[in-house]
Amino acid sequence: MKLLSPTISRLARMRFWRIKNWSNHPVASQREVLQELVTAAQYTEFGKKYHFSRLFTIKDFKRNIPIQEYEDIKPYIERMMNGEENILWNTPVNWFAKSSGTTSAKSKFIPISEESLKDNHFKGSKDVLTTYYENFPSSDLLTGKALVIGGSHQLSKIDDDIQFGDLSAILMQNSPFWGQWLRTPELSIALLDEWENKIEKLAQKTAEENVTSIAGVPTWTLLLLKRILEIKGKETIKEVWPNLELYINGGVSFVPYREQFEKIIGGKVNYLEIYNASEGFFAGQQKPDEDGMLLFTEHGIFYEFMPVEEYGKPNPQTIGLKNVITGKNYALVISTTGGLWRYLIGDTIQFTSINPYKIKVTGRLKHYMNAFGEEVIVDNSDKAIAIAAEKTNSVVNDYTAAPVYFCANNNGAHEWLVEFDKEPTNLHQFTVELDMALKNSNSDYEAKRHKDIALRLPIVHALRKGIFTQWLRSKGKLGGQHKIPRLSNERVMLEEILLLR
Repeated sequence: MKLLSPTISRLARMRFWRIKNWSNHPVASQREVLQELVTAAQYTEFGKKYHFSRLFTIKDFKRNIPIQEYEDIKPYIERMMNGEENILWNTPVNWFAKSSGTTSAKSKFIPISEESLKDNHFKGSKDVLTTYYENFPSSDLLTGKALVIGGSHQLSKIDDDIQFGDLSAILMQNSPFWGQWLRTPELSIALLDEWENKIEKLAQKTAEENVTSIAGVPTWTLLLLKRILEIKGKETIKEVWPNLELYINGGVSFVPYREQFEKIIGGKVNYLEIYNASEGFFAGQQKPDEDGMLLFTEHGIFYEFMPVEEYGKPNPQTIGLKNVITGKNYALVISTTGGLWRYLIGDTIQFTSINPYKIKVTGRLKHYMNAFGEEVIVDNSDKAIAIAAEKTNSVVNDYTAAPVYFCANNNGAHEWLVEFDKEPTNLHQFTVELDMALKNSNSDYEAKRHKDIALRLPIVHALRKGIFTQWLRSKGKLGGQHKIPRLSNERVMLEEILLLR
């Protein structure tokens, strides 16, 4: 495969002009995407209900179709999973991405059409590869194997033609032959459902491969890498895979994990962040370590941006690309080739640049702490955890936090459950550094902490290793894309985890 890399590099450079074209004309690209979406779906049941054939402007589109959340479209999706066609989309939909649903026992099933695979997920992947080769034309990335740490899939019990599973599993199952050739491990291992057995088989198989890139959620990737080092009796991953050059991450912020990855890898690699959710492939970093990911505006998704203060209003307002500003939190609203229409996915983003349009994920609409007007979001907490760990020479595996409400004898606080890979010698110092970092990044938090008027010093618990995994296992949510919610305004999950101590 050594001869393959220069060929792919040349092809990538030839493709790069397409990316430049839509990134230089994002508003026009978005208008064209919406026109194609509405035209394709005008004779579906949803399209007829909302008179798609009469929608000629973005204003008409927004005026006629209400914002949709999952419960609004769930009846349509259930019918699609029963085999009915022309419901939300005009071509057959045989795949459904099962969302992680970490905070609920219920799962969401997101429709995945042939068009959403081809024009969104796979196109986004090609563009990430293209920009990588544009930056590193002499890369040897494709001379080895790509280790993909994904989820499982299973046949629906309703219809043998309809399948559902983690998005990563669906993508692996449907990838072209050359994708299967370049990836490790084989599908029989990659799609295993029982996660602990899967990790062992992944480790045994991939430890003997020439791995040049890795893609996966940081927590599960670290677990796999540690097992591989045990098997090989090595100190660093570079001793096992000397040609490793790229780690692609998404799903959670990489900030709290970077130090661990650099230590365990033990050598120079590039880190790229992508934003590839069950609902669509939205963005990807153009260059390692740059601020923000390039928004994919020609990939079968029409975007709207809802200022977070609009959430919960009877008729929430959204804006388009022309009116967004940097540094402001927006909830992402999408319309897609999978049949999602003005769908509120629940993620919040900020624009880091508007020329070109680049974004970063800041959290979830329902994953935040605002019990006292402090408005702490995941972007704040991830950065604060990383700073506190650096200041105290500790390493954090994972964390979650929730409010402690006012009581007769005390004012409020934030309670943090932190699982350390390397504990600080002084937990109180870690707590102080965490508090200070939050004050520096969030003026609302700082105001509420002033003289302990509303919030006192955070309460931090150092958990034994493996407790978050134990909680995920108890919920049947171990592995794949499942992850611990960082922040919550409620204490239910936190109390459940405390009981496991």
